Amino acid sequence: MRILITGAAGFLGSHLVDRFLDAGHRVVGVDNFITGSWRNLEHLEGLEEFSFIEHDVSRPLFLADRVDGVLHFASPASPVDYLELPIQTLKVGSLGTYNMLGLSKSQRIPFLLASTSEVYGDPQIHPQPESYWGHVNPIGPRGVYDEAKRFAEAITMAYRRYHGVETRIVRIFNTYGSRMRPADGRVVSNFIVQALRGEPLTLYGDGGQTRSFCYVEDEVEGIFRLFNSGHPDPVNIGNPREFTIRELAEIVLEETGGESELVTMPLPQDDPKVRQPDITLARELLEWQPQVPLREGIRRTIPYFRKLVEEEGAGARTLA
Repeated sequence: MRILITGAAGFLGSHLVDRFLDAGHRVVGVDNFITGSWRNLEHLEGLEEFSFIEHDVSRPLFLADRVDGVLHFASPASPVDYLELPIQTLKVGSLGTYNMLGLSKSQRIPFLLASTSEVYGDPQIHPQPESYWGHVNPIGPRGVYDEAKRFAEAITMAYRRYHGVETRIVRIFNTYGSRMRPADGRVVSNFIVQALRGEPLTLYGDGGQTRSFCYVEDEVEGIFRLFNSGHPDPVNIGNPREFTIRELAEIVLEETGGESELVTMPLPQDDPKVRQPDITLARELLEWQPQVPLREGIRRTIPYFRKLVEEEGAGARTLA
């Protein structure tokens, strides 16, 4: 197949490009580099099976050749990004999804939407099954991302019901691994970089809030299986093992050998107190569940960030 992946230069999108190429498919990557980086794709430069289009999918995209499926992963995806880029986040979730659904409709091909556990908001049901409608503040600062994805799900289902587009919707829970940006504001990258620099690890609130962290290879495998499954409704893909943020900090310090202290900051508005996927559907439908424990995943991720921090230090010494 020839697969179109938007957000291809991002953390998760670039790993998804690799997964489809590894499976023998051809991939067309699309990104406008608003948060993505060519560094995530440079290992594919010159590869005949991969082509790239620099484009903002909030504007229509016209392709000269047919593709066999669309995976829409374009969007700022961390709090730092979507709080700095609120309009762009809303546009790519609405206009970008509309444009990619239009492409899928015109070519009569499957469409997979990258949605998020953020559609559940600060959940009142725990763990969160796909049947839960969520608890979201639509006018809070996080609402630009939450509601963009909720709208994206709604228009995806409308295209399925009224135009017959083959749909899949993945609700992605906290994912980590190589190719995350050091300053993207996500807790795993924050902690690892702070520990490697010898800086205090910043906990928001008392660190007692929980998240469920999925290693990127596991996450991508679940998404790959979902695309090939043909299942039209939302599916949670994430690691159901829950950790407090303080527990994560302690694991990072142990694995990096760091001795940083933990400092607390006020909890951001509407920050979820708990987050844990119910993956019963993924287990039954896709025969999928994560394989990499958090400590092992952190251990695999540290060398990537260590190299970036060393490069950063070398650059500083050169400037000096």
